Amino acid sequence: MFRKILIANRGEIACRVMETARRMGIATVAVYSDADAGAKHVAMADEAVHIGGPKPADSYLRGDRIIAAARETGAEAIHPGYGFLSENPDFVGAVEAAGLVFIGPSARAIRAMGLKDAAKRLMQEAGVPVVPGYLGADQDAARLAEAAAEVGYPVLIKAVAGGGGKGMRLVETPDAFADALASAQGEARTAFGNPDVLIEKYVEKPRHIEVQVFGDGTDAVHLFERDCSLQRRHQKVIEEAPAPGMTAEMRAAMGEAAVKAARAIGYAGAGTIEFIVDGSRGLRPDGFWFMEMNTRLQVEHPVTEAITGIDLVEWQIRVAAGEPLPARQSDLAIHGHAFEARLYAEDVPAGFLPATGRLEHLAFPAGVRADSGVRPGDVISPWYDPMIAKIIVHGPNREIALSRLAAAVEGTEVAGSVTNLAFLAALARHPGFAAGEVDTGLIARDLAELTLPPSAPPAVAPLAALAVAGLAAGGGANTGFTLWTPLRQSVALLLDGEEQGAVVLPLAPDHFRVEIGEVIHDCALRQGQWWVDGEKAEVRIVPLSAGVALFAHGAHIARPVDQLARAGEGGAGGNAVLAPMPGLVKAVFVTPGTAVEKGQRLAVLEAMKMEHTLAAGRDGTVAEVLAGEGSQVEAGAPLILLEEEA
Repeated sequence: MFRKILIANRGEIACRVMETARRMGIATVAVYSDADAGAKHVAMADEAVHIGGPKPADSYLRGDRIIAAARETGAEAIHPGYGFLSENPDFVGAVEAAGLVFIGPSARAIRAMGLKDAAKRLMQEAGVPVVPGYLGADQDAARLAEAAAEVGYPVLIKAVAGGGGKGMRLVETPDAFADALASAQGEARTAFGNPDVLIEKYVEKPRHIEVQVFGDGTDAVHLFERDCSLQRRHQKVIEEAPAPGMTAEMRAAMGEAAVKAARAIGYAGAGTIEFIVDGSRGLRPDGFWFMEMNTRLQVEHPVTEAITGIDLVEWQIRVAAGEPLPARQSDLAIHGHAFEARLYAEDVPAGFLPATGRLEHLAFPAGVRADSGVRPGDVISPWYDPMIAKIIVHGPNREIALSRLAAAVEGTEVAGSVTNLAFLAALARHPGFAAGEVDTGLIARDLAELTLPPSAPPAVAPLAALAVAGLAAGGGANTGFTLWTPLRQSVALLLDGEEQGAVVLPLAPDHFRVEIGEVIHDCALRQGQWWVDGEKAEVRIVPLSAGVALFAHGAHIARPVDQLARAGEGGAGGNAVLAPMPGLVKAVFVTPGTAVEKGQRLAVLEAMKMEHTLAAGRDGTVAEVLAGEGSQVEAGAPLILLEEEA
């Protein structure tokens, strides 16, 4: 067994690997960039080595520096985590050439599955069903458009390299193909260094079901399936195991196909075979097709661990150390049901835009597994994926597990950045999802309802006024007195971005009347618990550096109104196209003097490895372009100015 390993990754996966290694008595080495000097994974490791600047290309993608760090610290093996170099066969070769062990599959296996088109050909030869499509080497735009027409719309354009939804576009009509192709190729070039794509028939009511496989280079087993159909922009949001509606016949067919795929390439380590499933007729053995194989540990592996009781990272380490498969297929069984929800720093109403910020407060409910790479006080930076945590629950059946997921999401507290918590809670309470009616189009169909901002419970507004007034812990000495009139305090605050005024009138040290418009609230603090209008307020108040957070099935942020800042407000208003997040300007399509129409594409901003189109908010003429291609900009920075309206 290894005495020391290096984890060539960051965030929650690095922390996850370290937890298992520590339990196994194995010392760990972390690597970190300038942006991660104070990160959780650095603090958890026994040793840590700085490897470069904040850009992944200057740090986490520098295989030479990572290998040097392993040799300098005496690490015997390198665990790649997922992402970055985890599926780079050249890195595997370099690790082995340096006399180190790569905790994962062979370079040959990664190459075999690394390009989606080649992988599909291999699977066809192995007898695994594949989706109809175009896998040709001719990448001319006209040939690809011709192929799409031959396959028949709607089609998916997919990058042949990588995964995670990057370089993927759904195209429903021929006239939309050219723009979608250019966008997919640009994103693929940025994310993977390879702009090549394939064309695939789009399954009308698709489900995304994947099978966890594990091999030792000689034999392989499967650890059952996960349903990953709840997706937005082709990225998974909530995963579960096992798949709802799965039959024994279908599970056996998918498991056999997955193991056949793993054996075909002599696979060693943890891997995932992803299938697209036609959900229009229920789950049938003739209704699933191979999409791709991920030759690494998956983000969603905890749900498999929850239903099997197996630590997949431990298996990875043991097999890499030369041990055989730890179990036979007959030893494996499903126990209960599990869900995983991905908690991101992102602005859901704004179109799931990645967000940044310092996490002033972060807390998870008791009894919930939360795999996280951040702590209170840590910064969500623009350089990496904005995941805060994976929230994992388990129950004896799907209904109970889903109820626990909803409670876990609603009980999670985050302040310092906008998050998708409210969106996750809405999904967990979605009646169709609860009934097991899942497909990859569910979120898109019900997006408006799922992204409605949560309404604050009635108790939040008066308690926010008290908190901003400095009375969250009761009155005490702050109540004061006057001779002739009751002591009244006017409070101007922003609650969830909306300005409101309130008048606070002390009735006793821990008893107040709060007037908000025409509504009067009676607020009393009894034994540390606030009561509002005669009812116990299920609200937790947490002070922040500027204001307070009130947690009541979601975060509600209250801050005092800065009158000086308001007086100085101005700016370009509707004349400016602003950066919605920190990022890199990839393209600008207009110049001063260009006439534009509302909704017209003006620029492309890259952030968190995804491309985001910026459009004109109104008809007008471009007055000034303030940021060119290659510019790194901050959130809120003006990029393009339109001429004043006449």
